[in-house]
Amino acid sequence: MARYTGPKVRISRRLNVNIYENEKGSKALERRPFPPGHHGRTRRRNAGSEYLAQLQEKQKAKYIYGVLERQFRKTYEEANRLAGPTGENLLRLLEQRLDNIVYRAGWASTRPQARQFVSHGLVLVNGKRVNIPSFTAKKGMKISLSPKARNMIVIQHNLDVLDRSVVGWLEVGDGGKEVTVRDLPQRDHIDVPVREQLIVELYSK
Repeated sequence: MARYTGPKVRISRRLNVNIYENEKGSKALERRPFPPGHHGRTRRRNAGSEYLAQLQEKQKAKYIYGVLERQFRKTYEEANRLAGPTGENLLRLLEQRLDNIVYRAGWASTRPQARQFVSHGLVLVNGKRVNIPSFTAKKGMKISLSPKARNMIVIQHNLDVLDRSVVGWLEVGDGGKEVTVRDLPQRDHIDVPVREQLIVELYSK
C-alpha cells in the first residue's frame, strides 16, 4: 500500500480530529463537524461500535505520524516486547522517529514536510546525514540541520513564525537549529489525540 496522498481534510473529518494540525483542517472541522459523504451526519450519529472506536484510534495514530500499515504493525510488535505499558511504548517509539523530531523542533510546519526534509538529506544525526524518516533517535543523540538547510528560507520562516514550544524530552541548542534527545518521551510529553489503550485492545484480539 502506498502512502496516502488524497484530500487531507477528508481524513480529518472522517476521524473527527485535525490530523495534519493545520489551519485548513481546523476550519473544516468547525464548518462541518461530521464525516464526509452524503450520509456523513448519519454515520457519526450511529457510530457506537467498540471495534470502530479501536480502529479509528489506530487510523489516527497512523495518519498523524505518517506510518503505513506494515510499519505500524512492526512498531506495535516492538512496543509489545519492551517493558512497561504497550500503548505508551508505541507512542514513545512513534515520537522518537526522526521526522517527528524535526517537526517537534519547529523546523517543519507539518510532519509530512518534516519527512520531506529528512528524505532530502537536510538533517544530521550526531553529525552524519540520515535520510530515513523512520530512524529511531536514542537518548543522547544530537539532531541538527545540515549546512544547506540552515540557509533555507522555508526552515528559517518556520523557526520565526511557528514559535512551537519544544517538548520536554528535547533540549534546544545552536539558536534553535540543533536539538539533543535528553531523555525518552514520557506520556505527558505526547500531546497527540490518541487513546493508545484502544489500539492495544484492537491488536490483542
